[in-house]
Amino acid sequence: MTNSPRPAPYLRIVADIRQRITSGELRAGERVPSTRRLVDDWGVAMATASKALAVLRQEGWVRAVPGSGTVVSDRVRQRPAARPGKPAEPALSRDRLVRAAIALADAEGRAALSMRRLAVELGVGAMSLYRHVPDKDELLRLMADTAFGAEELPEPGPPGWRAKLELAARVQWRAYRRHPWLAPILLNSLIRPPVVASGLRHVDWALRALDGLGLDRNVQLYVVITLNGYVGGIAVTNAFEVETEQDTGISGVQRQDAEMGLLTELLESGRFPTFAEVAGGVDTLNDLDELFEFGLQRQLDGIAALLAARQ
Repeated sequence: MTNSPRPAPYLRIVADIRQRITSGELRAGERVPSTRRLVDDWGVAMATASKALAVLRQEGWVRAVPGSGTVVSDRVRQRPAARPGKPAEPALSRDRLVRAAIALADAEGRAALSMRRLAVELGVGAMSLYRHVPDKDELLRLMADTAFGAEELPEPGPPGWRAKLELAARVQWRAYRRHPWLAPILLNSLIRPPVVASGLRHVDWALRALDGLGLDRNVQLYVVITLNGYVGGIAVTNAFEVETEQDTGISGVQRQDAEMGLLTELLESGRFPTFAEVAGGVDTLNDLDELFEFGLQRQLDGIAALLAARQ
């Protein structure tokens, strides 16, 4: 028994757009994807995209409108509305799209997130997502804004700069632990991070904790960026651990065990005597929360020393 040959690329595009029209996702008079959009989304040549639209025009599904592009024909038959009493699917909105993307990234990692996979999860055509977000980069930014913004910072917060900055760091850490994909998005650059409203809110809140302490504006910003960079650095390690296990099924502990023989050989070679002595007296570093707590207090101690030196 042989498998049927896969339809030509232009026929797959035709079938996808036809299904979206008959289901009512694309209504009469609405624009269908342009040839450029089809090229980008399907990875086909411009000639293939043009052929798909030509077939749809020949079949009467779409028509060309000068100045507007290609739109759904007024004469096509579409699926009737759901019968009374049958629960309808929630209308696709930007909020629903973003929250579905967050749930998918939480469950399977950022690598599993694609516009096509997200469309399947939502039960809609992939092209319908582009009505709400122009591209995947914008979707990631909205996801980061929503996920980070879910972590509240109280007003005015606890008394004293140290308690405030400690709370800010813990709130960030909680968000990064809850959403491991978040740190690599927000911390792709410490000096030029993506513009995310909820991230700016956190920075503003932390800067206010340093008001009136004798630090100039430049130093205030450096303090907050340095602290955020510390939290984010630990969070990126957590992201790597989680995403590697999601991708491979191999945990960090398993990877470490697999390399234990090489590590033991290097430590016993005599080339790293101090590290060998220290490593022999401590437990294996597996607890990121413990490492975070230790480093956070040292960061705050350093800020305290800076403030004492300025007085």
